[in-house]
Amino acid sequence: MQTILLTGFEPFGGDAVNPSEQAVRILAAGPPPGLRLVTAILPVSYARMDAALAEAIARARPDAVVAVGLAASRAEMSVERVAINLDDARIPDNDGAQPIDVPVVAGGPAAYFSTLPIKAIVARMREAGVPAHVSQTAGTFGCNHIFYLARHLAETHDRGMRAGFIHVPGPANMKLASVVTGLRAALETVRDTTTDLRVAEGATS
Repeated sequence: MQTILLTGFEPFGGDAVNPSEQAVRILAAGPPPGLRLVTAILPVSYARMDAALAEAIARARPDAVVAVGLAASRAEMSVERVAINLDDARIPDNDGAQPIDVPVVAGGPAAYFSTLPIKAIVARMREAGVPAHVSQTAGTFGCNHIFYLARHLAETHDRGMRAGFIHVPGPANMKLASVVTGLRAALETVRDTTTDLRVAEGATS
């Protein structure tokens, strides 16, 4: 049985709730069958999130990491393709830190690609009635940081571990029930799929 580590983030930026945390907690209580689901809620803190993710991975020893975070202005589930080695925070984190033009990992590669079946995930989300697309940028805040770090840990410590990131819309753009449905579809796809679809999901800008 596969083990998947599903992570969300605590609220940040003055919001009282974070849909990524809410959805992760719902899925923890009722995961898809046929997999061992381990969950963790990560702090929105550059000083603390690295250790929190590393500890969660060490505890779960997962076959795959599906990290989830909030992109409040987006209208669709965004399955991320690329993590870049850059922290450039538009706002401070929950501890007041605001790194600007700092690498996630000093000396690390410029970028990592997701090793999840991102196009198959998008297709399955759409089949479930949830708007979704492949996103070409995870931004430069905590979400990109965790995405990059998860891939870096996979490359340097456990090359068999797949890892990737999904941004979920804010409550003004998508109901929590749809977010949960989309993430459930993503977990089922990771459980079932090793070879991604070869279909066009690129962007012109």
